[in-house]
Amino acid sequence: MVAVPSELERTGFAATHRRDAWWVAPLVQGVGLATLISYANWAAFQGRNYLAGNYLSPLYSPLIIVDWFPFSPAFLILGGPGLFRLTCYYYRKAYYRSFWLAPAACAVRDAKSGYTGEARFPLFLQNFHRYAWYVAVLFIVMLTWDAILAFRFKDGFGIGVGTIVMWINVVFLAGYTFSCHSCRHVCGGAVDIFSKAPVRYSLWRGITRLNEKHPMFAWLSLFSVGLTDVYIRLVSMGIIRDWRII
Repeated sequence: MVAVPSELERTGFAATHRRDAWWVAPLVQGVGLATLISYANWAAFQGRNYLAGNYLSPLYSPLIIVDWFPFSPAFLILGGPGLFRLTCYYYRKAYYRSFWLAPAACAVRDAKSGYTGEARFPLFLQNFHRYAWYVAVLFIVMLTWDAILAFRFKDGFGIGVGTIVMWINVVFLAGYTFSCHSCRHVCGGAVDIFSKAPVRYSLWRGITRLNEKHPMFAWLSLFSVGLTDVYIRLVSMGIIRDWRII
């Protein structure tokens, strides 16, 4: 029997029988990640324009300035949230497909032959994600405090556009952090009999529903961090003026 073309095995880079635009998702995700990561590094290297009155950029929170450190204070704190995102299950899928092409999409040949998964160095370090989650929770607490301070103006209590921007950022970051698989496991993953732990079961069910939105919060929070820094940077530079609502 002569095989028809659709039945022939395809070989080579990104070989696939798929006829849809499978490359769009990894391309868009790759461009998005590259853009936001590049901006975050640029903003961190600046070491200035991160504070505008009572507004502090999330890339510099908590603000730590010591005489012995010769670089931008952002580099003293970005490792914590950076490690959490780097080892995130969703982001692994995104950058494995976009940057490593392993695989670029379902039913598409990997860029390299052979599959080792995350059993070898350095990828087995991805298992530290569960511990990075606790660090991420600490940053949510600190960013929430920054957002509370955003109500405090020189003349007393108030609300500016920056206040709202900072609170939106905290909500998106909290949604991303608490929709994490690690949070779901902490709440109820180790419970064998849920009927004996009704409180943890309720938490587990709530986090499970939130977990379905984890990819959405992953992108929203990534953009919100960048946009919050942009807003505070522009206000600090005097390019725009923060509009006082109350």
